[in-house]
Amino acid sequence: MRVLISGAAGFLGSHLADLLLSHGHDVVGLDNLLTGRLSNVAHLKHDTRFTLLQQDITENFKIDGPLDRIYHLASPASPVAYANHRIETMKVNSQGTWNLLDLSLEKKSRFLVASTSEIYGDPPKNIQREDFWGNVNPIGLRSMYEEAKRFSEACAMAYNRERGADTRIVRIFNTYGPRMHPADGRVVTNFVRQALKNEPITIAGDGTQTRSFCFVSDTVRGIAAVMEADFSEPINIGNPQETTIIELAKCILELLPEFKSKITFEPRADYDPRNRCPDIMRAKQILGWSPKIPLKEGLSKVVEYHRRES
Repeated sequence: MRVLISGAAGFLGSHLADLLLSHGHDVVGLDNLLTGRLSNVAHLKHDTRFTLLQQDITENFKIDGPLDRIYHLASPASPVAYANHRIETMKVNSQGTWNLLDLSLEKKSRFLVASTSEIYGDPPKNIQREDFWGNVNPIGLRSMYEEAKRFSEACAMAYNRERGADTRIVRIFNTYGPRMHPADGRVVTNFVRQALKNEPITIAGDGTQTRSFCFVSDTVRGIAAVMEADFSEPINIGNPQETTIIELAKCILELLPEFKSKITFEPRADYDPRNRCPDIMRAKQILGWSPKIPLKEGLSKVVEYHRRES
């Protein structure tokens, strides 16, 4: 197939491009490089099946030739990135989503929007199923991302119901792995970088809050499976194993015994959710998908990557 990926120079987009190329597809990547990095796709420079176009999808653009699939991954995705680019985050998940949906109708291609576990907000229950509508503050400090992604999902369903667009929605939970920007502010990258510099590992709160960490190869495999499924409602992709933040910090320190970082604590932000863990029964039943990479194995790959990048 000929596939388009918006946000192809980003963390997830570049790994998805690798996966789809390995399956024999041609990939057209779009990225305005607001948060994406050319270094993420530098290894594809001489692959004739991969094309990267520097393009802002909130503006008018044209893609020549047929497209079979459109993956919409373009968006700032870390708290630091979307805090620094609030309006761009809203625009890429509204106008950008419309533009790609219109393109999917023009090309008669299937469309997938990458949504997020952030649409659940600060949930009252530890495990989030797709039928939970979320506990989100529409004017909160993360609203530019949470509400933009909720709107992007609504756009996909509106085009599906009114115009017959062939749409898919994937809700992605915490993903980690090589190629995450070193300054993106997400917890795995923060802790690894701090440890490699012999700086204190700073935990917000008491460290008992939980996250579910899914290695990037598992996540992109899940995204591709959602695209090919005959199902248009949202599907969670993430690791259902909850890990406390203090357990994560200790695991990273175990992987770096030659470094002497200590764990320290600071106040937790009020808007930071206590728990974030997916119910993946829908993914198991519809896709036959579940994560394979254990946390310690995935973290060792991240440590190795940041050692090389330091």
